Amino acid sequence: MYLSKSKYCNAVQCKKMLWLNEYKPEEKESLNESVLENGTQVGELAKNLFGFHIDVSFNENLKQMIEDTKSLLYLDKVVITEASFEYDNNFCSVDILKKNKSDFEIYEVKSSTEVKDIYKEDISYQYYILNNLGYNVTKASIVYINSQYERNGELNLKELFNIEDVTEYVKEKLENIKLNIKEINNYMNQKREPDELLGIHCVKPYNCPFFKYCTKGLGNQNVFTLKGINNNKKFELYNKGIFEYEELLKIKISDKIKQQIEFELYDEEDYIDKTKIKEFLDKLTYPLYFLDFETFQMSIPLYDKTRPYMQIPFQYSLHYIINDELKHKEFLSEPDIDPRRKLAESLVKDIPKDVCVLAYNMAFEKMVIKELAILYEDLSDHLMNIYKNIKDLMIPFKDRYYYSKNMHGIYSIKYVLPALYPNDPSLDYKNLDLVHNGSEAMNMFANMCNLDKDKQKELKNSLLKYCELDTYAMVKIFYKLKEVTS
Repeated sequence: MYLSKSKYCNAVQCKKMLWLNEYKPEEKESLNESVLENGTQVGELAKNLFGFHIDVSFNENLKQMIEDTKSLLYLDKVVITEASFEYDNNFCSVDILKKNKSDFEIYEVKSSTEVKDIYKEDISYQYYILNNLGYNVTKASIVYINSQYERNGELNLKELFNIEDVTEYVKEKLENIKLNIKEINNYMNQKREPDELLGIHCVKPYNCPFFKYCTKGLGNQNVFTLKGINNNKKFELYNKGIFEYEELLKIKISDKIKQQIEFELYDEEDYIDKTKIKEFLDKLTYPLYFLDFETFQMSIPLYDKTRPYMQIPFQYSLHYIINDELKHKEFLSEPDIDPRRKLAESLVKDIPKDVCVLAYNMAFEKMVIKELAILYEDLSDHLMNIYKNIKDLMIPFKDRYYYSKNMHGIYSIKYVLPALYPNDPSLDYKNLDLVHNGSEAMNMFANMCNLDKDKQKELKNSLLKYCELDTYAMVKIFYKLKEVTS
């Protein structure tokens, strides 16, 4: 088989993943495009780490990339990006190849904030190819994001990136890589679908895009549909033959997991602890504000006083009940500017001091507000007043004062809302246009500046409708809690 470094890493995680990708690609779930896009942006930026460089342009004809690389290796000292090599049907493009006078350094760039074992496997595979081609590679390193870097002015690439030397590791892996490649090729020659046990490798280091396919025979009620059990325990139980709900009830499990199993297995009616719910509601005061933020993350910090992967708020929705009347306010930033100052100013204008504010999973909203308060000293007093008056609408569901089988053990608003209002199309996120969840909101706002004005207008409307539904959903959940306790 003609192996690339990505195929090799897939096979290191699970050889069947590679086999299915080759023979049953239609069973594959789609990848997270935002992760891929982040990786591309980081890779392009990291190419400038060593100054002037020459890029080997991508070509579907990999032989051409290899020839283009060879033509550059005649230069005395040079930095080549995407330098491409082949040895015995094994192909790789090196993110950054630094040719010194008589030796080479290779650098693998990752958009992560840590060095994972799979990254070492990746660069070990590259080292194996170059070593067998006779190139004297004296240094192999992983380039990754420094999560502590804070931008102030122009990007400082030396501070944005960390570089970890893994030369000794890749040298020790040389014989192991050779054996792995042989095993992979033998495995891929099988025409009949191989059997593989499920295990932690199904979700680590990456979620396997064929996991649904490999578990399709288990039905909808199995150990992998349960929440509250870590993945290691799930696979341990599965490989002991304990994965059906009936079998799980025979072993020692937590009360919450037992509740989920019994409610779904026996189709039980909703559990409602009116006393606990009323105690929760009695702590709320009017006027009552319902707040939800939307944020986006970028691997490369765009603005001053931001760090890699920092949550940058760009939008909020605010429903509020005053004198028994429901009202709504909202904020959405323009794209391609730092949205935080205008958002913070709008927030302190829209939420008075000393009012009760409800959030769903308040830890997130409190984090956003606290970071804004630290950033803007003149607004800090008002922002921290909002912060200290936030209460969490998630508590009655997280603590199971109210539980429905349709929540499936999950207390996120996307599960709670349809469980409480199963037949209301106005509360169905699937009926929204363009934006249906927080990930889509994040990705679409981050890329909005690349759209024309008409598309931007359409997307802005969709973002506003989505965020508005988030806080309207909170209002409806609040009304349901009042209804069941009245």
